[in-house]
Amino acid sequence: MTAKTPSPWIVLLLAVACGAIVANLYYAQPLVGPIAADLGLPPESAGVIVTVAQVGYGLGLLLLVPLADRVENRRLIVVTVAGSAVALAAAAAAGSAAMFLGAALAVGVGSVAAQMLVPFAAHLAPEAVRGRVVGNVVSGLMLGIMLARPFSSFVAGLASWPWVFALSAALMAGLAALLAAKLPVRRPTAQLSYASLLASLAYLVAATPALRRRGFYQACLFGAFSLFWTAAPLHLASPAYGLSQSGIALFALAGVAGAVAAPIAGRIADGGRIRALSAAAMAISAAAFGLALARDDGSALALGLLTAAAVVLDFGVSANLVAGQRVIFGLTPELRSRLNGLYIAMFFVGGAVGSAVGGWVYVASGWRATACVGLALPLAALLALAREPRS
Repeated sequence: MTAKTPSPWIVLLLAVACGAIVANLYYAQPLVGPIAADLGLPPESAGVIVTVAQVGYGLGLLLLVPLADRVENRRLIVVTVAGSAVALAAAAAAGSAAMFLGAALAVGVGSVAAQMLVPFAAHLAPEAVRGRVVGNVVSGLMLGIMLARPFSSFVAGLASWPWVFALSAALMAGLAALLAAKLPVRRPTAQLSYASLLASLAYLVAATPALRRRGFYQACLFGAFSLFWTAAPLHLASPAYGLSQSGIALFALAGVAGAVAAPIAGRIADGGRIRALSAAAMAISAAAFGLALARDDGSALALGLLTAAAVVLDFGVSANLVAGQRVIFGLTPELRSRLNGLYIAMFFVGGAVGSAVGGWVYVASGWRATACVGLALPLAALLALAREPRS
């Protein structure tokens, strides 16, 4: 790729596309109650609705994203986005839990197009500004994650939850056409077979300590993030707060403020202060659960503290994501898609576990127990960072 800094238009397109694509994983998060009720799932199993999509995402990261190191990137991205449009249409039309969960799995697989676009941006950017460019693209990705929840809540409140998936299916179809027309061609130099690409993944994990460390750190933070955003809508809809879907949407909208962390983190990472950035992100994420635990009586103050916790948590998770990708993309350029796929797969395991545990612990033991589990995760990451060898 050229050594010139990519144009603002291309960076904006990549950021918007990443956000729109990854949002598909999160539309169901504030709707787990209505979806479970309509499809006949018991309340304690509602978290599986989010978990299945994240499992699909993990499969796509391992099976599709490595192809970006071998296949012409624009064609691969467009085909994957088009596939997600089909899966979203199937989710909108699902009439049973099995049909919806199957479609959700396919939506997760198709959503990995976002993680083809992030290393695509890294290839476009020269070393001196790579963190900044990746940070800007990741800010779009994080905005997509955070705006997905209020968008789906508002649409479900105005119409019904199937409309959320139907509208996104139409959006993905249009986005596939736009990317086909506007993305530059990128042909990787690797000549490995598909089987060799997949076989190399285990070796890369074993041979790359930085990948293992960054994957663990973000798995802890993203697990806490997913736990919070699975349990918080259930808590806000409970008698303690009694919020409607529109009220939950407004709460989720507040979390969007945390997306400003990504471009800021990118600039800090370009300056080489990645360890300090990571430590601050982990401490901030832990502090978010401290706010969530400070008051839990359904009062206006408790709701305000919970809203502040959402903003702070999203800020910390965004910052640590950019720090990790800055490290990963600085390793071996021809391996970027595989390394990024492995990195995202590692922490999405944490996210899938966090979603499942968040719903289960909340139903079994309530909000305070759920928040305590969430608090333990960034503290575990901070402890691991403190033991990381300095280099």
